[in-house]
Amino acid sequence: MKNRTNYYQDLAADYSRPGLVAESLQSDFIALALKINEMQEESPPVIGDDYTMSQIEQENKEWWPTHCEALRQGRGDILTGEYRQDLVYFCQDGPYYGIAEQKVREQHWWALIAQPGVTMTWPIVMFHGEYVWFEWNCIDDHTNEILAKGSVAWARRGHRGGCHFKGEQLTFYRDVFSSPELLQLITRS
Repeated sequence: MKNRTNYYQDLAADYSRPGLVAESLQSDFIALALKINEMQEESPPVIGDDYTMSQIEQENKEWWPTHCEALRQGRGDILTGEYRQDLVYFCQDGPYYGIAEQKVREQHWWALIAQPGVTMTWPIVMFHGEYVWFEWNCIDDHTNEILAKGSVAWARRGHRGGCHFKGEQLTFYRDVFSSPELLQLITRS
């Protein structure tokens, strides 16, 4: 029988279940997320001797907990900052080209998955160079029902390049558009 994998064994924090991330780390990850977003260059960096695929993969692993924490805290400003201006985003409501096209739709998704009383988790995350693939789900803290789930593939060229491609399958079991009250909780960018 094949051994099971702990996808978080080499990462700074474990977001596979609720309650695993120390409160003291949460603000550190938000601060790091803001710093990482500032590192994004105007043009995607060239992969080569000065910026290797190995370095990009390591930066993606460093970035991962900041992404999870930004979603848990409803930080739409940070989430938008992770994308390149020329983002290509494939999903069932897409395709979207550039960060302006998907912004109106995606804010509803963020509002639903980051709403009070719901915890988003990422049970599986895998890295290969500039590719990050993960599964996520949102659990109602009171009823334990799954509100939504999905799987996502990112092409992220480390801190200097940001995310230039995102492919996502989302399934919402409860709600499809968020209420105006939930939209107000998502940080505007």
